[in-house]
Amino acid sequence: MTEDLRTRYLDLVKRTLTGALAEDNDSIIGGVRTQGSPSLAKRAASTVGEMLGRFNIEVAVKKPYDPQMREYGKDWPVRAESMIGLRRMDNIQSCIANVIKDGVAGDLIETGVWRGGACIFMKANLIAWGDTTRRVWVADSFEGLPKPNPSLFPADAGDDLHRRAGLRVGVDAVRHNFERYGVLDDRVEFLVGWFKDTLPTAPVESLSLMRLDGDMYESTWQAIEPLYPKLSPGGFCIVDDYGSHASQAGRAVNDYREKHGITDPIIDIDGYGAYWRKSG
Repeated sequence: MTEDLRTRYLDLVKRTLTGALAEDNDSIIGGVRTQGSPSLAKRAASTVGEMLGRFNIEVAVKKPYDPQMREYGKDWPVRAESMIGLRRMDNIQSCIANVIKDGVAGDLIETGVWRGGACIFMKANLIAWGDTTRRVWVADSFEGLPKPNPSLFPADAGDDLHRRAGLRVGVDAVRHNFERYGVLDDRVEFLVGWFKDTLPTAPVESLSLMRLDGDMYESTWQAIEPLYPKLSPGGFCIVDDYGSHASQAGRAVNDYREKHGITDPIIDIDGYGAYWRKSG
């Protein structure tokens, strides 16, 4: 694939995955923005939406599309496969290009995938580069986030993300999204279960890119601890929530880096996500 075709293909895929192409900004009654919300009004809306859904009825409120909000991933597209925004998608694309051009060994993984959008984009990048050797590991509970365990992870005390039903997407739905984009093959591997149970024993030999999207301290720590030693020199560690959940995901990353003497500079992506490249 020529450079021009690769750029056009990947631009189309990431704009579709994020809902930017369709300018998707509907607010659906009972959709992901309301399911499990602490707001009484949103919970009531979610209940109404569930009742209507039994009759295959969807009620959507049209809202103006804000391209800057979607660029930075500050809104939550209800129909798209990813909520991370275009800048964080650009970051994935740039990291993979550098990994391939520099010959950095290893697979790619995301821990915490929602509808699979970022992992789908990882696989699309490998296809665009003609890389048929690396695997994409798709790691998630596929049940949402865990209840906080403040006795072991005090930073997560009071966290209510486990109540947000909109974050629960089953593995079959994610697998189907890979199929819809034509990127599902035998080099896409699903790791189903809580990170503490799956990642320490996952058959991942080496990584060139690891993307952590666990929001919480617990989920971030339980991902970075078993995976970072497998990251090849020259590989990239991306943390989706480094800035947006600084007291949880960000703190877990900082604690891990301090514990292991990691001094590679952390680079901001969009005020939410951040990354660094592992030195040799």
